[in-house]
Amino acid sequence: MADRTTDASLRAVMACHPTGVTVVAACDEAGKPYGLTVNSFTSVSLDPPLVLVCIGHESSSHDRLVGASGFTVNVLSADQGAVAARFASEPSAGRFDDVDWAPSPYGAPILADTVAWIDCSLDEVLTAGDHSILLGRVESSGLSDQPALVFHRGRMASVDG
Repeated sequence: MADRTTDASLRAVMACHPTGVTVVAACDEAGKPYGLTVNSFTSVSLDPPLVLVCIGHESSSHDRLVGASGFTVNVLSADQGAVAARFASEPSAGRFDDVDWAPSPYGAPILADTVAWIDCSLDEVLTAGDHSILLGRVESSGLSDQPALVFHRGRMASVDG
């Protein structure tokens, strides 16, 4: 166990916690998709069905996602590390170039070959430090039996459960 007096950065400490890797996406009024890689995602409630994602205020997708009526959370599969890297890089323009996707029942992008997807209507936006918490009401979802992509200590890895 580390000494409590050690001055470790929160980023380094949080890197010790393995997280799933997702792409949160929506479409603008013209139907053009946008989105970004997010690992701050969790289930909030089963009744009503709610999930949350955290989006940094500095993200180029922040204002559009906060202003959208809904979004999808695409849980990436083990072979989608390149997709995660693409959607994490700046600039955000071109992230969907040559990426296979289809509209969800509510119109947001569902990426091909994901482990699962969740289609959400935007229920509430909360401000928390340098992030916005988007609370989404689950409207529909889907899943596959592929292994999942996880992020741990700066590296992507596979989890097959």
